[in-house]
Amino acid sequence: MGQPTHDTTTAESQTPNTSTPTEAAPQPDPTGSTEASSTGAAPHAPAPTGAAAMFANDRASQHLGIKVDDHGPGWAQCSMTITEIMTNGHDITHGGYVFLFADTTFAMACNYPGSITVASGGDIDFLKPTFIGDELIARGREVIKQGRSGIYDVTVTRGDEIVATYRGRSRTLPPRTP
Repeated sequence: MGQPTHDTTTAESQTPNTSTPTEAAPQPDPTGSTEASSTGAAPHAPAPTGAAAMFANDRASQHLGIKVDDHGPGWAQCSMTITEIMTNGHDITHGGYVFLFADTTFAMACNYPGSITVASGGDIDFLKPTFIGDELIARGREVIKQGRSGIYDVTVTRGDEIVATYRGRSRTLPPRTP
């Protein structure tokens, strides 16, 4: 085999480091004060947790156009429109996208404020195919939560039709120690 025909350098190696010491991120006040410093730096606040914080950094779900319609502890509703890029060779929605959509809804339902919860497993049943332009709605709910483990069911619909059902298993991570 010959050399690759594409450029194998990374974007990181192509981007010069142009930051200066004055552009560095503000450091927390060693005294623990939350007051803004005289330099105008914003106060250091703890990182947000829970579903909203998780979704704010979920680039995969946002890239697919998944919207969080509403959520609360133990439940969530999300929506997504099927686009051309989401279809497989049969011109139906690739199951991986339906799984990702249901899994995102599951994550919104199981990430309570103050916790960081991840999937320990998930299963999906595809009941009907979906197509370009279909608007899907996923509704997730907690079935049971015991200690750091939980089970959640998500129903994916197109209009009044159920197109998939998903069951996710969650595990809440212990708090990080400094």
